[in-house]
Amino acid sequence: MAEPSLQGKLIEFKGATLGVMIASLRDTDAVRLADGLHMMLGGMPDFFAGEPAILDFAQLASAPERVDWTAILSLLRRYQVQPIGVRRLPEHLVEGARRAGLAVLSGDELSGERPLGAPQAMPQTPPPPPPVAAPAPVEAPPAAAAPAPAPELEQASVAPTLIVDRPLCSGQQVYAKGGDLVLLAGMSPGSEIIADGSIHCYGPLRGRALAGARGDTSARIFSTNFGPELVSIAGVYRTFERGIPQSVGGRSAQVRLTGSDNLHTLEIIALQSS
Repeated sequence: MAEPSLQGKLIEFKGATLGVMIASLRDTDAVRLADGLHMMLGGMPDFFAGEPAILDFAQLASAPERVDWTAILSLLRRYQVQPIGVRRLPEHLVEGARRAGLAVLSGDELSGERPLGAPQAMPQTPPPPPPVAAPAPVEAPPAAAAPAPAPELEQASVAPTLIVDRPLCSGQQVYAKGGDLVLLAGMSPGSEIIADGSIHCYGPLRGRALAGARGDTSARIFSTNFGPELVSIAGVYRTFERGIPQSVGGRSAQVRLTGSDNLHTLEIIALQSS
């Protein structure tokens, strides 16, 4: 019998880097977790887009004798989160996690993570270009002076609005340099949007939204379904570890700065639907 050709291998293994969310659980009671998710996500089913997730138990207040893995996994999958493993789990709960089909990881197997909703330093926006030294002035006859730029040329230099018509998944970032950003399909937790101007989101606003990235205090953030992890305007930011306020959660809202030039306050206002 002829040996199988190397080109006909039915399975092949290769190393790869997989982007996953980190879900930090501070409780293992499925009922309390369900209440927390309802408050955080406005009770919206299918909130995520099937993102894989690692369940992290480093912040677990107290370790129970057993965990109802079936209830926890069903709850997360209801929001389209796909748990694939656990880490930092108390030793006596490891075997139950394995029986539930979850991989057991050590605490240092993942790097570069950003736990959802955790306060952190503001992301580095692309720095402004370094100043270019002006050339030494050269005297020229009046007739050789360059004419003033026409108004239409000045208008043409304005940065166009960046429009994104697909949903952003966890780990993705979009930056609208010099102008506004318009999202037509919303964004998932763990994603990030940055704009030098204003942000307009016509789908679920999740993840991190940073407007006025280069210091424009007149920039605003508009959303038809408000529920981000962090919002920021001109460096003034707010996180939502304790949940979104009921007055704006899941509703149309805008974020803007109020106050004087020396003391700005971030204000979140619900928009009246017509």
